Amino acid sequence: MAIRHQVIERSPETVWAVLEDPRLYAEWVVGTSESRPLDGRWPQVGSRLAYVLGRGRLAYEGRTVVRRMERLRWLELEADSGRLGTARIAIEVRTWGPHSLVLVDEHPLRGLGGALHTAPLEVLIQLRHRKMLARLAEVVERRPAPEVSPEVPAPEGLVRGA
Repeated sequence: MAIRHQVIERSPETVWAVLEDPRLYAEWVVGTSESRPLDGRWPQVGSRLAYVLGRGRLAYEGRTVVRRMERLRWLELEADSGRLGTARIAIEVRTWGPHSLVLVDEHPLRGLGGALHTAPLEVLIQLRHRKMLARLAEVVERRPAPEVSPEVPAPEGLVRGA
């Protein structure tokens, strides 16, 4: 079971803004060199994006479809990488103080990945997710943090909101 997590120093809303942009997937999903929306309104259930996996003569196009989505909380995808097979990828975003805790859970479903789903493959998926979550954090944290006005204490004897 390939589950990894990463604290990202931005709010769930900021993380979600990156997840909602299908053109940004190539910036943080390891192995992809470009991504674009295919159909539907990403990330609504049933919407799809296309991505290029690999580079040069070893590159080919894959597709990902949204299977489940609860804005600011869950995004479950099914990635179809052609000969490599399909995989279920669940991304959960939790509030973690002023930050976000992002969890990724991936399981090969069909094809070569499903047939070869062994402990060594799990190790490779874990390594990929470590890098992927670090890249997601970089993309999200490049966005400006929202300004938070400091709490100014009320002068003595006065009660705020009275």
